[in-house]
Amino acid sequence: MSAPLYTIPGSTRTADSAAAGATAPAAHPAAGAAAPATVAEVLAQSQVESVMDELDRDLIGLAPVKQRIRDIAALLVIDKLRAQHGLAAQAPSLHMCFTGNPGTGKTTVALRMAQILHRLGYVRKGHVVSVTRDDLVGQYIGHTAPKTKEVLKKAMGGVLFIDEAYYLYRPENERDYGQEAIEILLQVMENQRDDLVVILAGYKDRMDTFFQSNPGMRSRIAHHLDFPDYSAPELLQIADRLLADQNYRFADGAREVFDAYLARRMAQPHFSNARSVRNALDRARLRQASRLFADRERALTRDDLTTIAASDILASRVFNDSGDDAGKDAT
Repeated sequence: MSAPLYTIPGSTRTADSAAAGATAPAAHPAAGAAAPATVAEVLAQSQVESVMDELDRDLIGLAPVKQRIRDIAALLVIDKLRAQHGLAAQAPSLHMCFTGNPGTGKTTVALRMAQILHRLGYVRKGHVVSVTRDDLVGQYIGHTAPKTKEVLKKAMGGVLFIDEAYYLYRPENERDYGQEAIEILLQVMENQRDDLVVILAGYKDRMDTFFQSNPGMRSRIAHHLDFPDYSAPELLQIADRLLADQNYRFADGAREVFDAYLARRMAQPHFSNARSVRNALDRARLRQASRLFADRERALTRDDLTTIAASDILASRVFNDSGDDAGKDAT
């Protein structure tokens, strides 16, 4: 890889490090230790498998996404072994696009992906910087470049996660500066791809339109992962886990009521998968607290304090058949 044409201010990258980045980075064994020669040795040295196990454990469903992450991890492990035999050439392109509806786990998977890349030595730090258009694009001439450079400086050595990335491109506005941010991103994604991984995220149809209008961006994205919506049973499992994490549980019959809540809420506009489940449970906890608060003289037991009753869920406006909550994140 040639020396970068564009360098982020404050980046530790130099022409020498750019040349070193021409091959896939390898994990550095402890002093005196032999370089890994098997898949098992790379996994043991990097402990990357524990991150993938956490992904399986922490996220309900998403089987296609989890398999794709494992495929990418396998590619990187094999590349490291190829490097031991002098077979590695150019560093692999690891920029990605995550598409799907809100609340399907895109940000969580980005965090796990950053851990995998860091443990395998493909990024220096393994942190994630999450941004939107407002963090990158300025409002007047000369404002966008400094904003974009500052974000890239913070993200170097890790992952830059750009949510709703299609908003960077607004061709209907002649005075929009999003294209300037895109051009800077394109240059850095190409010339410093061994020190930064960019993940674009958003709705699939809008991202498809964005890529059609920006073929340079499409050509730099190596991995496209589509995040499916959760099914009702998966959302119910997510609810169980969210409650357990906060030391709550459903009372007898309350879980069935929440299942009925989900069926109604999923049919309404602006449903956001796990995000809507979390919001609904937060409202149920508020109702539970108000119910307990009203009975001031009663000594509250542990069961009282940890149980969500069916009435705490039935009070939701979602059960209002008049449809007053259509179009809202109704809870």
